[in-house]
Amino acid sequence: MGYVRAQDVLPADVLARIQEYVSGEYLYVPKKDGDKKPWGANTGGKQWILARNALIFNDYQSGHSFDVLAARYFLSEKSIRRICAQQKKLAPLS
Repeated sequence: MGYVRAQDVLPADVLARIQEYVSGEYLYVPKKDGDKKPWGANTGGKQWILARNALIFNDYQSGHSFDVLAARYFLSEKSIRRICAQQKKLAPLS
């Protein structure tokens, strides 16, 4: 995130109005709601976690215990149980 000089982008009347509230300080202007990207959109983190969770559930269905999965994926047993419960809800009935 880079800084932009307010006087370079804002009309003088808007700048004067803002200076009534904040003068000589840094001011963060957040993106509009419609411009925000969902979590993980830039890095692929969300897709990575979804794929990892699917692997965890597949390993669980193959007979691996929660403690083995916790050690393999560097998570707590409680997290492994939560992931398996979530994946079970998503899995189609067979």
